[in-house]
Amino acid sequence: MRVVLFGATGMVGQGVLRECLLDERVEAVLAVGRAPVGTTHPKLTELVREDLFALEPITGYDTCFFCLGLSSVGVAADEYERITYQLTLSVAAKLPENTTFLYVSGASTDSTERGRVRWARVKGATENALAKLPLRTFFFRPGYIQPLHGITSKTPLYRTIYRVVAPLYPVLRRLAPRAVTTTEEIGRAMLEVAAHGYERQILENADITAAAQR
Repeated sequence: MRVVLFGATGMVGQGVLRECLLDERVEAVLAVGRAPVGTTHPKLTELVREDLFALEPITGYDTCFFCLGLSSVGVAADEYERITYQLTLSVAAKLPENTTFLYVSGASTDSTERGRVRWARVKGATENALAKLPLRTFFFRPGYIQPLHGITSKTPLYRTIYRVVAPLYPVLRRLAPRAVTTTEEIGRAMLEVAAHGYERQILENADITAAAQR
């Protein structure tokens, strides 16, 4: 696989990048973002642009992992929609037809686009719009994600939460295995689905765990 990765500096993206660099099936990774990822590797090339809407068409890659996103907390509705929906569709439009496109949304994403929760409606609208494009699309809806291998969130509040929850994660895993996952599992699952597909287009948390263990 030749992978283009968006959001490699975020918590999920860091995990996906790590697994891409470790996986022998991945020949090359192009990390696209507004800031450098802060690591070097023979497989890794970076494209740093302040305005991701202004990207040129992306060629030479057969797989796109789209892990870029922002929390809806404290973000104006139009800005959240611009980044979550408009930017994602802008990137997808710059990829060749039949590119494998894996999009990370989240548990409780609203496919009907009519629910009361704003972020869930926007994520649902994004998934629905991507599904209409001439791409091979899969949508990942993880629940609680435990960062591993020194990976951290860029959001201070979330970093605090993860530090508090980390000692309890084994208990959460036993009590609610269908609701929790890790950055490592998401990365492995995305690679597995990109390589071999999955029986459903939408992967809920339990599907992510199953795909990671194949």
